[in-house]
Amino acid sequence: MNFTKAELRIQYRRRREALNPQQIDDLSILIVNRCLELKLWDQSTYHLFMSSRKNNEIDTSLLLSVIQGKDKQPVIPKMVGDHDLEHYLLLDQTPIKINQWGIPEPQSGIKIDSEQIEVVFVPLLIFDLQGHRVGYGKGYYDRFLAKCKPGTIKVGLSFFDPIERIKDIESHDIPIDFGVTPNKSYEFSSF
Repeated sequence: MNFTKAELRIQYRRRREALNPQQIDDLSILIVNRCLELKLWDQSTYHLFMSSRKNNEIDTSLLLSVIQGKDKQPVIPKMVGDHDLEHYLLLDQTPIKINQWGIPEPQSGIKIDSEQIEVVFVPLLIFDLQGHRVGYGKGYYDRFLAKCKPGTIKVGLSFFDPIERIKDIESHDIPIDFGVTPNKSYEFSSF
């Protein structure tokens, strides 16, 4: 069955809100373990969204530990205005503050241009079997991904298995290259 992004956003927000903290922790570990199996660890610069516990998001602190443990350069975003992201290299001395949505953000530091980023872990609610995704509806990541260089690897992380097809895909929607769930990882483009 095909649903619109708005319908899916409502449905999968509810499903995510129903998860308890232990389920979130367990599912996050499974997702990170699946990420370790992907063919993307030969890059240098990895963009990672920082998760909001109050919104029941995937715990990306585990993935951050993997990126740092592999001596890669982690880059984290900061929301700017209503539509854009700035990106900062995460160092030990990078000041972090929780924003109004409960998301940890860098306050200052070394800015990284979108074109320098090689792998982007993309927050989303659900994706389909063609690699299209439903995010939170503000378009932050659509605008950011459009500025990345061709060949940037985009990895969507979801607690839920993909659906068959999202009904209302638009020309500006940028699909992911990999979708990772607790049960399986999906590859949508070949490298």
